[in-house]
Amino acid sequence: MDWIQTIIIAIVEGLTEFLPISSTGHMMIAESLLGVAPNEFTKAFTVIIQFGAILSVVILYFKRFVQSVDFYWKLLIAFLPAAVLGLLFSDKIDELLESVGVVAAMLIVGGVLMLFVDKLFAQTSKDQTMTWKKALFVGFCQCIAMIPGVSRSMATIVGGMSQKLTRKNAAEFSFFLAVPTMTAAAGYKMLKLLTDDHSRQLLTDNLDVLILGNIVAFAVAVAAIKFFINFLTKYGFKAFGWYRIVVGTVILILTWSGMNLQVY
Repeated sequence: MDWIQTIIIAIVEGLTEFLPISSTGHMMIAESLLGVAPNEFTKAFTVIIQFGAILSVVILYFKRFVQSVDFYWKLLIAFLPAAVLGLLFSDKIDELLESVGVVAAMLIVGGVLMLFVDKLFAQTSKDQTMTWKKALFVGFCQCIAMIPGVSRSMATIVGGMSQKLTRKNAAEFSFFLAVPTMTAAAGYKMLKLLTDDHSRQLLTDNLDVLILGNIVAFAVAVAAIKFFINFLTKYGFKAFGWYRIVVGTVILILTWSGMNLQVY
């Protein structure tokens, strides 16, 4: 991977990680169009630059992360379902990641759902407190995003709204939950890479690319989160729904035309 490819892919990661549009589908298109061959380093790169995106949440919402122990208790409760299922079905999840058709289908299905989300969950509660029951429900919703193309952001935000949280509060809890979830997922894959001598050397030889990717992903994710919160509060999900449908359709067309979109 050269530096231009690195910057473009990191921009895609930063833009899509926290928006309800599936970073997986966008990575498939971006890396294929850029001619990035699927190999050990490509897989490692797409995982490692998530740390830059994670850091953006911690920086933007730093005060929330130091406000109380209860905050972490709610995050732990919401994180546990995905942690348990992720460990139990990690091999099956990896298999699904190799299915471009699944990603495209979930983008389209999720897009159709998002056209109606604002009306389905228009009623909000005066009490916007995140209880442990609400946190656990959002945590189970997050498990749905183990199906590639669903979007972790979409699943958790819709889960929060179904508990009568406002769009803004549901989105912010989704961001917070991304920190332990993405850290655990990326850390687990990193550990597997570092236990292999060849993979470890590959990471060491491309350290400059990894650092650049994380910096770009961090900066873009900061801007994307700020944009998303403002846009979502004013306009809702419909635009993201139509966008998902278009992207899913594009992936299917490219696949049927013979283009290899496999990057995982």
